[in-house]
Amino acid sequence: MFKGQPKGLYALALANTGERFGYYTMLAIFMLFLQAKFGWEQAAASQLYAIFLAVVYFLPVVGGWLADRIGYGRCVVAGICVMFLGYLLLTIPTAANGFGIALMIGALLLVALGTGLFKGNLQVMIGNLYDDPKYAAKRDSAFSLFYMAINIGAMFAPFAATAITNRFLAKSGLIYKADIPALAHQLTGGTITADNSARLAELQAQMPDASVAALPLPEFSTYYVEHLSSAYNMGFAVACLSLILSIGIYFFGRKWFKHADVNAKQAAAANAPVAELSPKQTKERVIALCMVFAVVIFFWMAFNQNGQSLTWFARDYTQSTVSGLPKAGFSMWILGLLAISIYTLFGAFQSEKKSSRIACGAVTLALWAGVVLIYRGMPAVLEIQPQLFQQFNPFFVVLLTPVIMAIFSAMAARKDARHPDGREPSAPMKIGIGMLVAALGYVVMIFGSVGQPSPAALSGTVSPNPVVPMYLVGTYLVLTFAELLLSPMGISFVTKVAPPKMKGLMMGLWFAASAIGNYLSSIPGILWMRVPLWANWAILAALCAVAGLIMFAMLRRIEAATR
Repeated sequence: MFKGQPKGLYALALANTGERFGYYTMLAIFMLFLQAKFGWEQAAASQLYAIFLAVVYFLPVVGGWLADRIGYGRCVVAGICVMFLGYLLLTIPTAANGFGIALMIGALLLVALGTGLFKGNLQVMIGNLYDDPKYAAKRDSAFSLFYMAINIGAMFAPFAATAITNRFLAKSGLIYKADIPALAHQLTGGTITADNSARLAELQAQMPDASVAALPLPEFSTYYVEHLSSAYNMGFAVACLSLILSIGIYFFGRKWFKHADVNAKQAAAANAPVAELSPKQTKERVIALCMVFAVVIFFWMAFNQNGQSLTWFARDYTQSTVSGLPKAGFSMWILGLLAISIYTLFGAFQSEKKSSRIACGAVTLALWAGVVLIYRGMPAVLEIQPQLFQQFNPFFVVLLTPVIMAIFSAMAARKDARHPDGREPSAPMKIGIGMLVAALGYVVMIFGSVGQPSPAALSGTVSPNPVVPMYLVGTYLVLTFAELLLSPMGISFVTKVAPPKMKGLMMGLWFAASAIGNYLSSIPGILWMRVPLWANWAILAALCAVAGLIMFAMLRRIEAATR
């Protein structure tokens, strides 16, 4: 799995791990922050969230174009510095007024610009490592490992965001209750009903500090919203610390990937050989890449519901407590030990030396024993917060990456007269399969939503029938399978097929497709209060299925153009 990979892969992957940890810590609570601080409805909050994601993933086009002229490494370092400033501004507590909104939007623009300079260009450098014939056959597996590494950072992000939020709430004599922010804004805005006012008073009585529990209801509402918003600000500060770690790793490991920090212009200046394509080949490759980009738009539209509609489902329609075996999934320590154990287990079977196999087996058993001990020490009933569900996607990425790699490796080894290069599907075919799998993920959500009241009905006196957390966990599992078939394979495909003089730009366009999908992810938010709950998931499932079928229809042309 790790054997034969260049050291530069690990340095660049770990630098990205730190950056992603900060980004996903911020993203885990960002939607909740918007609604808690400003009292925005789902449609408005979803619009800003989607616009931010779209800009984050569109600006790599600018970053890639710039890197094709001044160099990838320069853009990566500049990007880290700009992101740091953006996250720093997000940590500043402000009033929920025009200035607060303006400062937040300015900070988000800096984060987006920094990401545009950083993200795509770092991945181009990884691709350049595999232009060396010595490593060319390992390109797809390298991007799977890279994708796994950055999701380690994403896996711990919701846990970190939750821990920091709870810590700062506790200092103010508060505990997190998902219903309070919306009820508090209804009270201060004069729109609260008598039933909701009684519900708010009931939640206030649960606060651990007696003096806080005794505050007049309007004063408590303002107090809770202000301190919850400030707690979220402190969660954003984690991103600043993680970027310091990222830039340290980047410069420490630079000697291992410095030779890959060369664009076509720099290579020509150094008289290094640069592959030349005919105008026809260049055109065919660009068209093929654009076909792929058009399809993946719909995956990112569906996938990026984790921070919005899936989080709303977790908050409003999912049980807020969990017991029995499923509660193990809400312990970050258990998830961490299980993630490590999958790699030691593979080592127990794949290591070349018997002593290494025995050692890996012993470590695996020790890790599982640790899981059992932690589980036994957990309370019988565990309270969970909505953002914690976002940890399952990166956990499943880390857990399933070696499984996916092993499957494709076995398929590649099955060579015969009809398949001289093995039976492993091409990257475009994997993307098409991934789109169909993503559709199945939202079929799970349809089953969990049938019979539930619409979101609009919840604003009245209607109450949902909360479902068990496993509906969301199952959805994240299926979406992760789709993601592993699509995202790392797509990035690898771009670095392999992009014309040499347009690598930065083509990688930027890959992210631009993500940007369009990220913006379209606001559609379920816009429809949230207007359609039955199940209809949102049905729309997403249908779009993914149709996009997957279109991908298979274009497959022959794409593969022919990129040989």
